[in-house]
Amino acid sequence: MLYYLSLLTHTDQLAFFRLFGYLSFRAMAAVVTALVIAFWINPMLIRWLKMKQGKGQPIRADGPARHLLEKAGTPTMGGLLILIPWLGSTLLWASLSNRYVWIVLLVTAAFGLLGFMDDYYKVTKRTSDGLSGKSRLAIEFAVAMLATWLVMRIEAPNLQGMLAVPFIKSALLPFGLFFILIGGCTIAGAANAVNFTDGLDGLAIMPVLIAAATFTLIVYLVGNERFATYLQLPYVAGSGELAVFLAALIGAGLGFLWYNAPPAAIFMGDTGSLPLGGALGAVAVVAKHEIVLAIVGGLFVLETVSVIVQVVSFKLTGKRVFRMAPIHHHYEQLGWTEPTIVIRFWIVAVVLALLGLATLKLR
Repeated sequence: MLYYLSLLTHTDQLAFFRLFGYLSFRAMAAVVTALVIAFWINPMLIRWLKMKQGKGQPIRADGPARHLLEKAGTPTMGGLLILIPWLGSTLLWASLSNRYVWIVLLVTAAFGLLGFMDDYYKVTKRTSDGLSGKSRLAIEFAVAMLATWLVMRIEAPNLQGMLAVPFIKSALLPFGLFFILIGGCTIAGAANAVNFTDGLDGLAIMPVLIAAATFTLIVYLVGNERFATYLQLPYVAGSGELAVFLAALIGAGLGFLWYNAPPAAIFMGDTGSLPLGGALGAVAVVAKHEIVLAIVGGLFVLETVSVIVQVVSFKLTGKRVFRMAPIHHHYEQLGWTEPTIVIRFWIVAVVLALLGLATLKLR
């Protein structure tokens, strides 16, 4: 919205507004704005959610025993603390004529609403099981595939239905309409991967912020024709505007982490994990960096794979590979303290982000 003030530069008195036309300035402003909004409204939201939820989020009976004692009574739906500053700052600083911005906002809002409904069911029914898994997946894939189709309609013809391969110069694999399924799996898969990771205080949000910061740089580069050409990346005109969207996420996420750091005053819940992952997936689809997202978000992939391996192994052999899945609970059962697990997983996320960034040059 404020981007359009940059057009009011016909007099020296209004020359200051030229800054609003610079993507880098608006991205930095989006971080600060989201952070300020978060610190302003989050204490009020936490008090309101505590009052409305009473006993807080139901704790899994089959989870680590200490969670029943230490985390009981903590409210959920903390994703609202992220979504409100994030979307508000994006609408304030992004160019609202950019169609990519509206597509990722659609994914974020739809997944946020779905996550809210899931959390609402858990709180009102006093169960750790939310909506039907099949129904939730069906909605996620419907939204994700719709978003992919919309992206394909507005991107350049030479990029439509193409999957970029990292480490190889200008490698684009043609999938045609089948790419809608690939994009759908990327977006829905990222949403559920972050959801699996959200199990300890501060565990999910920091890797999300690391991935968001990484993709802020990626969309800035692929959205700039000169940089994209130099680095031999697919040039996606208009994708640079998503840097504002991701920057707002970073500011909102930091504001949430202030209250989610151990011991958490509030849980993210599906209200936060689903839109966070879905948004990262949608940005990756726009930027033609779906495979790079799997590298940068490798921690989320590991968490998801641990669940799949555990389920398949138990169904086929009756034995469990891990003491508990997702894998962060396995380390809890081994005796690792929660802060140790969280910080070490953050370190892994940083290393994987650096590997993802390496793909920009190693081609």
